[in-house]
Amino acid sequence: MASNQQSLQRSTTPGGTREKTYFELQREALISEIAMSFEHVLANINKLNRSLEAVVAVGNEFSSVEALWSQFEGVMAKDPEEGNAEGEGQGHHDRNDGEGNESETGRKGS
Repeated sequence: MASNQQSLQRSTTPGGTREKTYFELQREALISEIAMSFEHVLANINKLNRSLEAVVAVGNEFSSVEALWSQFEGVMAKDPEEGNAEGEGQGHHDRNDGEGNESETGRKGS
């Protein structure tokens, strides 16, 4: 604090107005440049945030379509021989009886 007061006393003119040193002028210029850079960074972060919100909103719009395709995939994944055996009552057996039973119980539990 004492050094600041001494520098203020040295940099005052006889009329009482204070002259800024070269260091102070450069410091003010750099501070204003940094402040402008921070404003640009803040503006770009806000723009990025809006873009990310738009991406999330578009992604959320596809949730019903995804659910429909998942249901379609589940229907198509069923064994066509299962439908024939149940519908006709002929008792066709898969080559892999043990695996077929496990997959049926897995589907019923879902």
